[in-house]
Amino acid sequence: MDIGKVPNSILEKIVFKNLRRGRSEVIIRPGIGEDCSAIDFGEYTCVLSSDPITGAAKEIGRLAVHICCNDVASCGVEPIGLLVTVLCPPEASEQELEMIMKQLSESAASINVDILGGHTEITTAVTRFVITCTAVGRCMRDKLITTSGAKAGDYLIMTKHAGLEGASIIAHEKEGELIDELGTEAVNRAKGFIHDISVVRDGIEAADFGANAMHDVTEGGILGAVWEMCEASGNGADIYVDKIPVDTVTKQICDFYSIDPLKLISSGSMLISAPDGEGMVKHLKNSGIQATIIGRLNNTGKKMMISGDKAVIIPPPAPDELYKVV
Repeated sequence: MDIGKVPNSILEKIVFKNLRRGRSEVIIRPGIGEDCSAIDFGEYTCVLSSDPITGAAKEIGRLAVHICCNDVASCGVEPIGLLVTVLCPPEASEQELEMIMKQLSESAASINVDILGGHTEITTAVTRFVITCTAVGRCMRDKLITTSGAKAGDYLIMTKHAGLEGASIIAHEKEGELIDELGTEAVNRAKGFIHDISVVRDGIEAADFGANAMHDVTEGGILGAVWEMCEASGNGADIYVDKIPVDTVTKQICDFYSIDPLKLISSGSMLISAPDGEGMVKHLKNSGIQATIIGRLNNTGKKMMISGDKAVIIPPPAPDELYKVV
């Protein structure tokens, strides 16, 4: 199998079909496009999500915190705590472990999340640090938002810009050769995107205004996120390529490595489905969050990418463009 997230077809054929469905308290179960699970505790719902960090070696602690908490935020929920597992290769140093722990602690504190516990191990099973986080949040039961809640006629809004996480990872991992090509200023700008990858505020603000659905834009990029939201909700979509914001330095990095920024991992961007697109954009911008309407859902079942007078079907997500570079 190819490196990256397991394809949706294999998830359905092998992974999901082998999962037992026994507890009535579970109200969100594994499914294409769903970022979290949720458990009914009466008046409240507990929301949980797990994610590993495997596609980066630098800034791994910061990425681990935000990627996992972003999933919880896609339900319109503020994350409360994290369980963290750190697997260290035998050649790892105490200094490297301390750096990762500082990154975890600082990033969690920046979004008011506590690290609740976890596990730390040295093992020959890995050749570099691997971190897995489980985030926990809580909301009133009637406030829970799911990816499947998107409705035909809703506008699709994305926050920030496409490919920002991927551009940051590549800038950190390939800093030397990128400086030779793009210059120090451009590379430092891309590296700085690491500080923009939280969408906790994006999710909470969008939920407060009236989002029907949200989906954190991760592997597969913005086009993958659109495909998964459509799949989860049973809708089609028209996406206007010219409306999708891509930062200049992200485009430069993608051009240099011949990869597509619209299919590049984009934590830091939230895909939002809402009936009042203009109102949602205004609300987010008033909260200091960049937001753009990029398309609209429909009931055709067709997922279309439109550029000028050309319309192309959006395919299911393939392995992320990041893995062509790092």
